[in-house]
Amino acid sequence: MQKTFKYPKDEITVLWQPDLCIHSANCFKGLRGVFDPNRKPWIDTSQAETQQIIDQVNKCPSGALSIIKTENALNKES
Repeated sequence: MQKTFKYPKDEITVLWQPDLCIHSANCFKGLRGVFDPNRKPWIDTSQAETQQIIDQVNKCPSGALSIIKTENALNKES
């Protein structure tokens, strides 16, 4: 079973699966405030707007980073 770490922000949650990560550093290079491998935890979603985070996560070449909508977002769509 793969490890998955969750980092919530407003109506999304960033998922990180370290076993899939190929360390391309796209996340860090694109949004250093959010993705900082020298910090614990290394993802801080308070450092950027939701859409900026979504856009950067979508550039992850391995799929180690992904986005899910939280329950609040799903309720808004109904």
